[in-house]
Amino acid sequence: MQTKSPVIIIGGGPAGLAAAHQCLSLKMQPIVFEMNNLVGGISRTEVYKDYLFDIGGHRFFTRMENIDRLWQEMMGDDFLTVSRRSRIFYQGRLYDYPLKATNALLNLGIIESLLIIASYLKAQVCPLTPEANFEQWVANRFGWRLYRTFFKTYTEKVWGMPCDQIQAAWAAQRIKGLSLKSAVINAMFGGGTAKSLIDSFKYPRKGPGMMWERFKDHIEHNNGSVLLNSKTESLRHENGRIIAMTYRDTADELHTMPVEQMISSIPVSRLIKLLDPAPPAEVLAAADTLSYRSFLIVGLIINKKGLFPDQWLYIHSPEVKVGRIQNFGNWSAAMVPDPDKSSIGMEYFCTIGDTLWQTADADLIKMASAELTKLGLLDQAEIIDGTVIRQPLAYPVYDAGYNKNLLIIREFLATIGNLQTIGRNGMHRYNNMDHSMQTGIMAAKNVNGAQYNLWTINEEDSYLEAETPTLAKSTLVTKLLSRSFARMDEVAFATATGTLAGLVLFLATIWLLIRGGDNVGQHLKLIGQYFIGYSVTMEGAFIALAYAFFSGFLFGWSLAYLRNLFLTLYLYQIKKKNEMMSLKDLMDQL
Repeated sequence: MQTKSPVIIIGGGPAGLAAAHQCLSLKMQPIVFEMNNLVGGISRTEVYKDYLFDIGGHRFFTRMENIDRLWQEMMGDDFLTVSRRSRIFYQGRLYDYPLKATNALLNLGIIESLLIIASYLKAQVCPLTPEANFEQWVANRFGWRLYRTFFKTYTEKVWGMPCDQIQAAWAAQRIKGLSLKSAVINAMFGGGTAKSLIDSFKYPRKGPGMMWERFKDHIEHNNGSVLLNSKTESLRHENGRIIAMTYRDTADELHTMPVEQMISSIPVSRLIKLLDPAPPAEVLAAADTLSYRSFLIVGLIINKKGLFPDQWLYIHSPEVKVGRIQNFGNWSAAMVPDPDKSSIGMEYFCTIGDTLWQTADADLIKMASAELTKLGLLDQAEIIDGTVIRQPLAYPVYDAGYNKNLLIIREFLATIGNLQTIGRNGMHRYNNMDHSMQTGIMAAKNVNGAQYNLWTINEEDSYLEAETPTLAKSTLVTKLLSRSFARMDEVAFATATGTLAGLVLFLATIWLLIRGGDNVGQHLKLIGQYFIGYSVTMEGAFIALAYAFFSGFLFGWSLAYLRNLFLTLYLYQIKKKNEMMSLKDLMDQL
């Protein structure tokens, strides 16, 4: 049985389309409203003269079986397996990424490498406290020198602000595998969570947009709707429910339709401003304060094949503005229609309204061509054409006030019973593609009567992978680990050990006295050689109790102290090993 009213989904990106797909599985009718002419959001594929451009570069890799299965079902044989290759460009040299010791040593030189190691050791001995921002977060784990060499310039290109203004919470949310819990689990049971450690990944033959077009076709062929060029204008709400939606269609005509259930993946700051009547002033102010980072891609067509073997290069050189360079033919040969040519994407991170965002396309193409030549990667004469693709509101920014403002918005939205927000922008969280899809799937299940807390997704990996059964299993593992690795109270253990030793010797003496005989406690009397004044008498029993308690206390305290010390050193060692492994994951998460 289908619901009497359709489920309205605003936004046709991965989260919105996953929600619509799940609605169909639950016999509910979804209607997806997408303001652009393509589905996929930031994961779409743009086309220019038959050349295909991936907006941002999207590796399809997930540890969630349900998402992986869904991708496979949609793509079939068009889901390619691609060997991963990316490098860092810094001071005219290319560094393997993930970083490799030999390659880094040869490029940096012995002296600089030793200075980086010394800086790392210093950070371990004297970490910065409190750990409030991204700069401190990275420096505490990898040392100041490595941070300045490989992370500072690129991070500030991406986010357009000093690293000391980016909240440490962003790093903790984005860069997984650094918690003590995950470190212990990995050490005991094997495995790891750093996504960039993979050697290969899946990729649709004609770019990520091919995946979302398959979703769109599936939805439309199963009684759902995907309305492109349809922009939401207002949301009428009464008594804690959205009751009507007004939208503008492809012909620029306004329409209003009733709403029973709504799921939104559009930027939550925009969602707040669509509400009619308007939310309280405090909520509107919080929405105005949330900020986003945008980017643009200058797509260049090159009269040369090959170029470089990487899917992309991270450009850390501060003398150029470009942040990353994609080589689309290395993602899939089908992205480039002419095998004797190449197409690359010069990625520039910016903010809507800034100088870079407002620069004319022709000037951007000229600048990108000049920077490519300046880096020594290509001769400018080999560039034969270009195009510019802009992507607004790509990355939610974790600035100083985002957490407080987002909480204000969340508390207000919680009062609207039939509205759920999903995805990266819908939750103002820097989710990965699979995490965003999972929020959409859970939201659709909530419409059908489930009660999932969408805000726990991407906070608890176990919740992502298999929902409730795995969550229960993970909780059990966590409890067992907590008990196994809990700190032992030295005084309590020493007191228990001393009491037990004292009572054993006291009761043994009393029992021998009660038993009696010609030679009472002949063997036990030997203890008197160690416990001065002891004898198998009532007085001796109390002397034994005191001696044994004191000796047992010292033994128990020493044992507990050494156990805690070695446990602390063990946990520290595996956590540091896990952190160094996550160094390989850091660049992909920025």
